Amino acid sequence: MSGTAHLARLSRRDLLAGGPALAISRARAAEPVTVASKIDTEGGLLGEMMLALLQAAGIPTRNRLQLGPTRIVRTAILSGAIDVYPEYTGNAAFFFAMDGDPVWKDAHAGYERARTLDLERNNLVWLPPAPADNSWVIAMRADFVDVHRLSTLEDFARWTRERGAVKLAASAEFVESRSGLAAFQETYGFSLDARQLLVLSGGNTSATIKAAADGISGVNAAMAYGTDGALTALGLRALADTKHAQPVYAPAAVARGAIREAYPQITALLAPAFAALDVGVLRLLNERIAIDGREAPLVARTFLREHGLLA
Repeated sequence: MSGTAHLARLSRRDLLAGGPALAISRARAAEPVTVASKIDTEGGLLGEMMLALLQAAGIPTRNRLQLGPTRIVRTAILSGAIDVYPEYTGNAAFFFAMDGDPVWKDAHAGYERARTLDLERNNLVWLPPAPADNSWVIAMRADFVDVHRLSTLEDFARWTRERGAVKLAASAEFVESRSGLAAFQETYGFSLDARQLLVLSGGNTSATIKAAADGISGVNAAMAYGTDGALTALGLRALADTKHAQPVYAPAAVARGAIREAYPQITALLAPAFAALDVGVLRLLNERIAIDGREAPLVARTFLREHGLLA
C-alpha cells in the first residue's frame, strides 16, 4: 500500500489522536526496561540504584543485575538483550581499539569521546558520569605511609628507588598488562623485579588488599581499584596518581537509544544519583556491602533516600 493510500484510510479521529504512530509509541513505552550490571560489587550497587529509581518513577523494569563480566554485558547491550547498565568511561578505549590515546586520561574529554563514538556507531547513549575514578591504584598501609611520608606515586617511586623495600601484591593481569604496573613504572620512573611481586591468581582486589594489610609474605603494597570498599576498612590508603598514568574510569549509565527515546525521563532520573557518587562515597557504599555484609539493594535504596532521590 502506498503512503498516500494509507493516509487516506486514517480517520480524522486517528489523525487528531496521533493515529498508529502514537499507538506504537505507547506500546514501546509499556515495554519493560531491562537493567543489567557486571558481576562485581560496585556494578551490582549501581545497578540496584538504577533499578530502584526507574521503578519509583513507574517505569516497568526487568532485573538482569550481576549478568557477567564486561565482555558479556557489552555484547548484551549491543544485541538489544539488555537496555541499560553501568559502565566506565575508560573501557571505551578498548571498545573502540583506542587504548593508546591520551584522551582517556582526561575525565571530561574521555567521557565526551565515549559518548560521541557509541552514539554514532551503536546508537548507545552515555548518561552523565559520576565524579569518581575506579582506575587501578597502588595502595599501602596508612600507618606505613604516614611514617615514611608517602602520599603520591611520585613519593612511592622515590622511596622505591632509594630503599627498594617494596613488595607488591597484584594480579597477573595487572603485572602483565601494558596499562597496569608497566604504565606506573614508565610514568614515575621506578622498577620492581620478580622478588618484589606477589602475583595472585584471578583479579580479586580483596585478596591483594588483605595481603598488604596483613603483611603476608612481606607484602606492604597492593594493587587495588580507586573505589574499593576494603581499602578504608583494612587500613590502606591509595597513593595519588598525580601524573595520570591510568585512564579515568568514571562510572556512567549507558542506555540503548531506542529506550531513551521511549523513556526520555531516564536521564533526569539517573543523573542526580551518579552526580552524588564521588570516590569517597563509592568506597563507603562498597565497604557496606563487601565488608559489613549488607545487601546491595538496601545499601542502594538507603543512599537514594538520604539524598532525597527516593521516597
